[in-house]
Amino acid sequence: MANPIDGFTVTKADITYVGHDLQRPECILAERDGSLWAADARSGVMHIRPDGTQELIAQSHADAFASATDEATRFTQGTLPNGLAFARDGSILISNFGTDCLELMTRTGETTVLIDKVDGKPIGKVNFVLRDTKDRLWVTVSTQIRNWMEAASRRVEDGSILLVDGDTVRTVATGIAFTNEVRLDAKEEWLYVVETTGRKITRFKVADHGSLSDRQTFGPEDHGAFIDGIAFDAFGNLWGTHVMTDRIFAITPEGELRIILDDDNPEASRRLLDAFDRGEATPELMLAAGGTIAPWFASVTFGGPDLKTVYIGSLRGTRIPCFRSPVAGLPMVHWNDPRP
Repeated sequence: MANPIDGFTVTKADITYVGHDLQRPECILAERDGSLWAADARSGVMHIRPDGTQELIAQSHADAFASATDEATRFTQGTLPNGLAFARDGSILISNFGTDCLELMTRTGETTVLIDKVDGKPIGKVNFVLRDTKDRLWVTVSTQIRNWMEAASRRVEDGSILLVDGDTVRTVATGIAFTNEVRLDAKEEWLYVVETTGRKITRFKVADHGSLSDRQTFGPEDHGAFIDGIAFDAFGNLWGTHVMTDRIFAITPEGELRIILDDDNPEASRRLLDAFDRGEATPELMLAAGGTIAPWFASVTFGGPDLKTVYIGSLRGTRIPCFRSPVAGLPMVHWNDPRP
């Protein structure tokens, strides 16, 4: 069977936008009715309705992001809602990259901390959360270094993956180079893990009880770029983002890398990647990199009634770019959850 993304590419002319005045819309959740829920640095999420109206739902209207005196502080301090997932009841699980905890927020803003420690120690830089069909939560911890920009300046392999199964929290993988987003394949047989500063995607075989084994690289051993978010389509292609070099890519089931959208700033990217190879990447070099569509591509989300609209999350954009795909996304666990 021919791969539906064969020959498929996207240009700036194909991009439209959703939302406005967003703050750090890193992760986006899509619902069947066309609603989008985007992480927002004001301590919560922005609900963008199908008619385009939007509402900030937050525990508090924190202003640390907007009022930061410099860009590095803006992206490393305060409350920084990052990865999102829906709990079965429709509440929103938030990996808070600023407060270093996993939170649960209702759709009216009431928030509780679910996890801030593991094995009696601070959890570290919680990055992403994924719910599976067994209602378990896969939680990624990028690093134990408080300032993530410092951790991202070189290859530090202190990232991990936690599994929350009922009241039990346990570490199921360690030694990862800046753990970022994770996804399960359609049969939940393999867990795919972004190693951002490892510049590759790793996968693990998932046992029935959640243990991980058979660690291996999926696709290129080195993308030559930092990877952030990933998502499967229904054919089995794994889509993703090259953050700071601002590309959308896909890896075919055979492991072949395809570039779907390229919004790179080549000179700035070269300076950043050369410095990283020397262990000398700085916030200034990171902040100089990025394209014009929505700087620092961070995630891809399939949405729309047919799951063929691709939304791009970003760290520095203020609206959400989107384009149409020739193939539907793999429905996430929440897609068929009943909603009150």
